[in-house]
Amino acid sequence: MIHKIKALHDDGQGLSIRAIGQELGISRNTVRKYLRQDEATIQAAQSNREREKKLDAHRDYIVYLLRTFPRLSSVKVARKLREKVGELAVSERTLRRYVQQVKSTVASRQRRYYEPVLDMVPGVQCQVDPGELREVMIGGEPRPLYFVVFVLSYSRLTYVGVSLSPLDTATFIRLHDEAFRYFGGLPEECVYDQTKMVVISEQFRELEVNQRFHEYATTAGFRIHACCGYDPESKGKVEAGVKYAKQDAFYGEVFRDEADLRAHVQQWLDEVANVRTHGTTGQQPRAHFDAEERGHLRPYLTPACVSREADGLAPRRVDKTGLIAWKANKYSVPMAYQQGRVGVREADDRLAIHDLESGEEIATHALHLGKGRTLRNESHYRDHRQQEAELEGAIARCLGTSLGEQLCARLRASMPRHYKEQLRAAKQLLEGEDTLDLALIGDWVTRERLTAGGLKERLAAARLAKARGRDHEGDAPIGPSTTPVELAQYGRLGRSSGQQEVTHGAA
Repeated sequence: MIHKIKALHDDGQGLSIRAIGQELGISRNTVRKYLRQDEATIQAAQSNREREKKLDAHRDYIVYLLRTFPRLSSVKVARKLREKVGELAVSERTLRRYVQQVKSTVASRQRRYYEPVLDMVPGVQCQVDPGELREVMIGGEPRPLYFVVFVLSYSRLTYVGVSLSPLDTATFIRLHDEAFRYFGGLPEECVYDQTKMVVISEQFRELEVNQRFHEYATTAGFRIHACCGYDPESKGKVEAGVKYAKQDAFYGEVFRDEADLRAHVQQWLDEVANVRTHGTTGQQPRAHFDAEERGHLRPYLTPACVSREADGLAPRRVDKTGLIAWKANKYSVPMAYQQGRVGVREADDRLAIHDLESGEEIATHALHLGKGRTLRNESHYRDHRQQEAELEGAIARCLGTSLGEQLCARLRASMPRHYKEQLRAAKQLLEGEDTLDLALIGDWVTRERLTAGGLKERLAAARLAKARGRDHEGDAPIGPSTTPVELAQYGRLGRSSGQQEVTHGAA
């Protein structure tokens, strides 16, 4: 170490103390200490291991701690050793260094097990990984570039799909379509890390898969293989491919526009990435693919949903409230599309929503640049007042304008919160009658309270009275089994025919 430090420093003519520390991975204080001492002194100090030999008596206990608790830090091992044996005749630094040496020789549990994905069969697997590069010069200004790398694991044939907007599920699906058409076929499975465009969440290795992407994979005909979280080694081929594309295809390049960018990527794939001799296979990916893997890929047909996306329509599902999600906001669509699917396209500062089958534009909204807003067009929802007006008109056709208005006013006054339901019931009742006694109904609407239920009872009583050949006087409703009673005779009780009325007073 001293020789490296002395050589790099070169008596003040070489690297600075900071630069030497960064180069060798040591602190600046260590560099200064070594520079202040002569070589003989440093070598003598390093060769003197008497201090560390004092710790050999405690080695068994240190080994026990590390095997029992493999993630213990050197600092904590040193502290537990002091708690057990008391103060030691060595420095804290010497103790930590000794513990670190023991840790390097003690077999303990692995920090993490990485399971490589098997890939030695042609036509079986494609590894997929997104990447991002900031400040790429496009059209004279620095812009972020988003891309997805696809690598066939057997032949290492590579495709890179690009986007100038952040990747979402629709874009991710479109780039898959581009890659499969570039390969000329479909592998059996695609391997991903746990990007939200594929895996929503994981618990106990139970994956909640992005439903939209799952539908695309199922329709296209390939399996989804999601690696464990934070496990890049399981798909190292595409991880290396992302770094390769970032450094060799994009970094240091200047593009006139998006078309120039896409043309450059295509040229780079055909003339550089897929014709170089691969360091692992020792073959050119394109030649290796043509010779041994092309025939093992399955036929691929672009699903209809991707075709619509290629036309600029991004499919969205409408929720039960008639809203779709778009870039952290929600927008309304006509209720006829409730819980269905529509196509969405941005145009300048507008958001256009289309019928996916016909392509017809069904709604537009001003595009909101914030987050968490809900933008509703009230015309997309059923107009309750319009429905009420239609019901009121139907009742007026049954009873006439004047009487119909009176009945509706009475129903509204009786149950204002349920006026529409009252109208609907009254309409059904009136339309269900063969004949209507308008005079009788006119008497009913003068009553203090009238509901649809009361109207039903009165109509039933009127039908019964008519069936028995009696005139119904319009009094309180009489049940179907009740016979009207003439009460006029009770008014003559206590009177003598032809005689004067007698009044009895006090005796």
